[in-house]
Parts: sequence; structure tokens; C-alpha cells
Amino acid sequence: MSLSVEATKELSGSCSTTASTTRWRRHDTHWVISLFGTAVGAGILFLPINLGLGGIWPLVIVAVLAGPMTFLAHRGLARFVLSSSRPHADFTEVAEEHFGKMAGRLMSALYFLSIFPILLIYGVGLTNTVESFMVNQLGMATPDRVMLSGVLVFAMIAVMLAGEKAMLRAFAFMVYPLAAILAALSCYLIPQWHWPEVTALEGVDFLNTVWLALPVTVFAFSHAAAISGFANVQRREYGEQAEAKSGLILRNTTVMLVGFVLFFVFSCVLSLSPAQLAEAKAQNVSVLSYLANITDNPVIVTLGPLIAFIAISSSFLGHFLGARESLKSLIAKPTGLSLAKADKLGIALMFFAIWGAAIINPGILGLMETLSGPVIAMILFIMPVIAIYKVEALARFRHGWTNGFILLTGSLAVSALIFSLLK
Repeated sequence: MSLSVEATKELSGSCSTTASTTRWRRHDTHWVISLFGTAVGAGILFLPINLGLGGIWPLVIVAVLAGPMTFLAHRGLARFVLSSSRPHADFTEVAEEHFGKMAGRLMSALYFLSIFPILLIYGVGLTNTVESFMVNQLGMATPDRVMLSGVLVFAMIAVMLAGEKAMLRAFAFMVYPLAAILAALSCYLIPQWHWPEVTALEGVDFLNTVWLALPVTVFAFSHAAAISGFANVQRREYGEQAEAKSGLILRNTTVMLVGFVLFFVFSCVLSLSPAQLAEAKAQNVSVLSYLANITDNPVIVTLGPLIAFIAISSSFLGHFLGARESLKSLIAKPTGLSLAKADKLGIALMFFAIWGAAIINPGILGLMETLSGPVIAMILFIMPVIAIYKVEALARFRHGWTNGFILLTGSLAVSALIFSLLK
């Protein structure tokens, strides 16, 4: 019996689709780079100080947990977005579909509010970094802050408006040098390594240190802001195979992220004593700034501003992607505007808000980042696990130990953040 022409075409197309999802493509590499860039923000420059202060054993434990936490949590969020019955649903629409209109809108508003303060922080940080470089390294006069911040914020947003391909190219342009510089600097510090003082594990104090380090780990490796847009692109690109391909891309992103970042963290921590790390924290400076100050090393002095600029810029793009998507839906639903008009209005509102923050240069942005932290942990770790046991489309993921692991580590991260705020 021979197949009909239509059946033959359908079978051929199916085989082609399956082959395309198992083969690694340039598209997949671009998204690994984009998600890496979203995660590696300015916080990486403070990460060695925050993680290294607790001693070597908590750092080792956190290093072991970082990979599984990062991969499983982001894969869970991507699966949640892909679980919608609508092919192009964003986070807001998926949340409304599974949890009802009111709960969905509340979650979407919290999601936006968890991302937006970070954009304000990056707007201020980008302006300060470029201004400092122009004055201290290039010997220029202090530029007009209104003009400088406006040009920088507009340039970042213009990359996003240029489309997906331009955004991915911009990520590749920034992140490849960032990864290379991080690796080179980590290797450069190796001759200064000294074996840390290894103390016995001290029960409650040790567990308390690891507990309080979990939020730092969560947010140092978080690329949750870009996951909704990422998942939708994979659904468009791979159809029914989007879930499997998303998991593969996220796995490779985690390997790259954890490898480069932890090498940098360990290299910095092993180059400094606990007393020096405490001094750096007291001075509220990045680890590169502190290293430059105590060694007067021209390599570190030169690379510091460059790493900060690239890290802030790449992370800005990824967070803007998530904020833009969620704000568009939040504006369109109650106002009745079309998604296109709501998108333009949302972009304009965010541009002026970020520009205004960069001009004012407020000192409360660290607090805003801390307040957004518990929401990110709840959306990234806790909500997808709840959805697995509530949403029938996710029922096939209910088995295994991973759900308990993510729920436990996410709950510990949220509780540690709340404890730190109350303290």
C-alpha cells in the first residue's frame, strides 16, 4: 500500500521539523548568548563580596546548588509560558488563562514591578559608569547629565525597537567580549590565589550563612525577565518541539553562566582575605574597584569600567524585553487599546521613567532592588511549581524530585529576603 501525496508531504514535514529541533542552530546560540547577557548584570561585580564573606564552605555549597537551581527554575517558568492553549500568549495571558482574570492580572502587575526597578537601577548605573569613564579615564569635562542619560537610554531602547535580529546581534556583540574578559581576568588573578582558611562546619552558623546566600545566588543567575519572550520565540520557531528545545537552550545557558561566573567569583575570593572582603563591603564598592584600589593595577583599572558597561547594557536589554511585554498587556486590557498602541505607550512611559531616574540619580535604588527580589523568587521558583499541580497541561511534569527541590530552595530564598528586610 502506498502513501497518498498529502500523507507523504505531511510525514516529510514532520521528519524535517523533528530533525531541525535536534540539530543545534545559530538561532539557539544567539539565545544562549542573550539569556547569558540578561543574567550577567552589574551585580556580578559585587557577587564575590556577597558570597565570599561567609567563608569557603558556604561558597562551595552555593556553587553546587547554583546550577540545578538556575536551570530547573527557568525551565519551569518556560514550561509555564508554553502551557497556554493560545500560540502567542505572553506571561500575562498565560497567568490569566490558568489562574483567572483577577489573579492573573495581579501576578502580571507584580511581575512587571519586579523587573521595572531593576531597569531604573541600570539606567542610573549606565549613566554613572559612562560619566566616570569619560571624566577619569578619558580626562574629559563632566558631561551634561540630562543629555548623556537621554542618549544612553534612547540608544538601549532603540536596539529593542530595531527587532529581534538586531537585539540578538547586539547581545552577541556585547556578551562575547564580556565572557572573554571575565575569563581572562579570572585567569589573570590566579597567581594571587592563596588557600583559604578551612574551618569546621559550625552547625547553625553555617546553615544560616548558606540560607542568607541563597537570594544572592538566585538573582545573580536570574534571566527570568527574558523567559516569556524567549519561550514565545521558540514556540514560533519549533512548534510542538518548543518545550524540548527551550530546555536544551536553557541547559546550555546555565552551563555557560555558572561556569564563567563561578570561576570569576572563586578567583576573586581566593585573591582576597576575609578582612579585605569585609572592607570592600564596608566601602560599598565592586570587587574590581577594590582590587584596583589596593593593587593600583592598570589592567584592572582599565577592565573595570568596560566590564561594568557591557554587563549593565546587556542586562538592560534583557530586562527591558520582559518589562515591555508585561506592561503592554497591562495597559491594553483595562484601556481597550490595541496591543500595538499599548506597546508604543508603554515604551514611551518606560523611557521617560528610566531617563528621569538617571537624571535624578537617587540613592534608594538598592532598596527597590531588594523589594523586587521576593517577587522574582516567587514567580521564578514557587508559581511554576504550583501551576504544575493545578494546570492539566503541565500534569506530565508532576513526577520527580525536581519540583520539591525548586519549591524548597525558592521558599528559602524568599524567607531569607524577607528576613533581611525585617532585620
